[in-house]
Amino acid sequence: MMNKDNGPGLEPEAIARAVDVLRRGGVVAFPTETYYGLAVDPFNQKALERLFAVKQRSFSKAVLTIIDHPDQLSRLVREIPPVFNILIRHLWPGPLTLVFDGLPQLPSLLVADDNTIAIRISSHPLARSLVRAFGAPVTATSANLAGEPAAINGQQVLQSLGSGVDFVIDGGDTPGLIASTIVGTRNGQLNLIREGAISFQQVLDVLSAG
Repeated sequence: MMNKDNGPGLEPEAIARAVDVLRRGGVVAFPTETYYGLAVDPFNQKALERLFAVKQRSFSKAVLTIIDHPDQLSRLVREIPPVFNILIRHLWPGPLTLVFDGLPQLPSLLVADDNTIAIRISSHPLARSLVRAFGAPVTATSANLAGEPAAINGQQVLQSLGSGVDFVIDGGDTPGLIASTIVGTRNGQLNLIREGAISFQQVLDVLSAG
């Protein structure tokens, strides 16, 4: 099911329907500032299993999570590395994903083998509205079958995943040029995992400027 009207008058209705789907363990596709993502409740093991099945994704690959405010990090991470505080202040919301040590009680499908979790705050207004209305983090793995290009609009989501997705928040085309940059830490120092929409040099410049 897709919200076919992009008009602002229907956005609250679409968000409310999406939240209802998430609370029932369903899968929602939504736009971000890079590609379309797939949201499920990250604390619902069955919803996570369904997400991996829909994407035909290996259980060994963790999925990205988005939040609405840094305060929500306490539900997901052990601590915030000091080097991340500046990046959070200056580059969130935006296409910068930070990798943290996850809390031990998180579902296994939400974290990598080393118990790390990838998190960001999206700068897309519909993504932010979805997380805010849900009142908790949601997953945001790209909307595509594993190994295929990520969808940049709702129609591509349906063509790729079909009935595997319960609801699509149609926000029109997303840029789709490049994914988010992923940064972690190693021995207290910043570690580039994947360069994407924000150059690593820009990240380093932000750190230098404080």
